[in-house]
Amino acid sequence: MKERLEALRAEALQELQGVAGPQQLNDLRVKYLGKKGALTEILRGMGSLSAEERPVIGQVGNEVRAAIEEVIETKQAAYQQAETENRLRAETIDVTLPGKKLAAGAVHPLNKVAQEIEDAFLGMGYTIAEGPEVETDFFNFEALNLPKDHPARDMQDSFYVTDEILMRTHTSPVQVRTMKAMNGKPVKVICPGKVYRRDDDDATHSFQFNQIEGLVIGPNIRMSDLKGTLLQFVQLMFGKQAQIRLRPSFFPFTEPSAEVDVTCVQCGGHGCRMCKHTGWLEILGCGMVHPRVLEMGGYDPNEVSGFAFGMGVERIALLKYGIDDIRHFYTNDLRFLSQFVRM
Repeated sequence: MKERLEALRAEALQELQGVAGPQQLNDLRVKYLGKKGALTEILRGMGSLSAEERPVIGQVGNEVRAAIEEVIETKQAAYQQAETENRLRAETIDVTLPGKKLAAGAVHPLNKVAQEIEDAFLGMGYTIAEGPEVETDFFNFEALNLPKDHPARDMQDSFYVTDEILMRTHTSPVQVRTMKAMNGKPVKVICPGKVYRRDDDDATHSFQFNQIEGLVIGPNIRMSDLKGTLLQFVQLMFGKQAQIRLRPSFFPFTEPSAEVDVTCVQCGGHGCRMCKHTGWLEILGCGMVHPRVLEMGGYDPNEVSGFAFGMGVERIALLKYGIDDIRHFYTNDLRFLSQFVRM
């Protein structure tokens, strides 16, 4: 049996020297070392050996197995190394080649307009104040002269969490919070942010939109100050040729109140389809702060006065860029948004 094992080793080593590839190497491994291989077949005959011969033959069998496995492992490592080198050569990336140019993005038109509005008022000495989008009934309505039974609440019907908590319908609650935080000191702020109202989606309305409101409080604040401020803002946004007009209106939190129109950006005030041939486009609402709102905010209406205004960012963007449907801002259509990269 020992001679058979020696002969098997010599035969296996000689055949392994002439192996041509990984597949043939694996076939020879199975042929000599597999469960049904030649070495296993010889060692099955150890049962007929004497107790003295079994250790000797077992040792020889282990030596034969180790010699064959060593050659197989060496050749297998060489094949794997060669395969790795071939793959590296085939998959080499030329880092000197110019890369693919990624398309540059742009600021969303609503964010762009909001930033322009903020910059205009920051240049006039205003500061920015922000507040929570989930508000209490007190800050959203009652502190703004809108008690629970006030019919004007119907115009700002919103999404209620409870009877006393709702998604804010305007950024005016930030004005109230600012007044209370200032403890009777002068105020000059703008309040940007998202607001929510139960509106049906159409070309000019959305249940969520962006709003920027302004508030100024101090001694001897007059309606003429409000008009001058809004005229300067409009000319910064739409050009020096832009003019405004104030029309009497009603808001519970201001008195007197006014709607503000700007000369049509399309026709310059001569009349066209965009302005329905009036020459004017409605842009925002404003007014002098109601005495009760001043009192609720911690101010004495006999000592100070103030004005407030509010505008929808989407409304300004529609007018500024001549867009006819507010929904374009929310559909993420690159054909629409890519137009603003050049602006």
